Amino acid sequence: MASERGNQVKKWIAALALIGCVMPGVSRAANIFEKVGTFDGQFLKIGVGARAAAMGGAFVAMADDASSVFWNAAGVARIDADKSELALNHATWPADLSFDQVTYVFHVKQIPGAFAVHARSLSGAPQEVTTAYQPQGTGQTFDAGYMTAGVTYGRSFTDKFSAGVTANFLHEGLADLSQQTFSFDVGTLYDVGTAGMRIGMAITNIGSEIKFIERGARIPAIFRVGTTATILSSADQKLVGSFEFSHPPDNAERLNFGAEYAFRKYLFLRGGYNVNYDSEGIAGGVGFHFPVSIAGMADLDYAYTDMKDLGAAHRFSMRFQF
Repeated sequence: MASERGNQVKKWIAALALIGCVMPGVSRAANIFEKVGTFDGQFLKIGVGARAAAMGGAFVAMADDASSVFWNAAGVARIDADKSELALNHATWPADLSFDQVTYVFHVKQIPGAFAVHARSLSGAPQEVTTAYQPQGTGQTFDAGYMTAGVTYGRSFTDKFSAGVTANFLHEGLADLSQQTFSFDVGTLYDVGTAGMRIGMAITNIGSEIKFIERGARIPAIFRVGTTATILSSADQKLVGSFEFSHPPDNAERLNFGAEYAFRKYLFLRGGYNVNYDSEGIAGGVGFHFPVSIAGMADLDYAYTDMKDLGAAHRFSMRFQF
């Protein structure tokens, strides 16, 4: 018994030490030269899924559903091996932009782990072509937008440790101009074993630069690390808290805090806060889990994010398990 308690104490110390290591970077953020506007592919930073967004984006350690393909590839390994998942996500973004994503997670017999195929895009309504001689428009229109498509594989190597990797194809276009490149994501999840505590780490958008109109720029590789723990657990209720630290290459370090309250596994209330973001602050949302067939279940989630001077972002997600 004493040995077991000693091991639990060591695990808590290790987790607190991890958080302590990343916190000093936040205090130095104001002194770091922020390379804002020097990286391409900014839409790669937009979070996927109403559930994660409602928790303030603190999801790298929570990752346990189809949105894990964005937050932490290791999370797909935590999806029930007897189930597949289909997730549809839509966000109304400032400037009349639409952000959409679809993910399908499945398992292959005799191959351990889980696979996922997914795609997401940022697009807007067609714009009118104008010239110096026709400032009111020529009658023609053009499109602009971003798109990615990818494949994810995640596997649990022990009952506590999972890892995953994603390969992405990136495309960006403006009128008749376009460019493509590739990127990779890696992630890990570790169950501490105390109070439902889990530690997650991920590096996303690992890739080469993308060249557009004769000029090249790198895509923003982002490092995330975080932890989650169960604060309250009973037969009817559960409250989970989550914390995350992220380091984008073109801005200051950021913190994300969030919580999810579940009532009888059917109603979910969520809240969170994005710290040190230029245009994102408080967030919140609600979710419902309900049956759609004898063996199938579905989730309907909504999230609101305060975008400060830009207004608000609204996200809607549907997830089916079958």
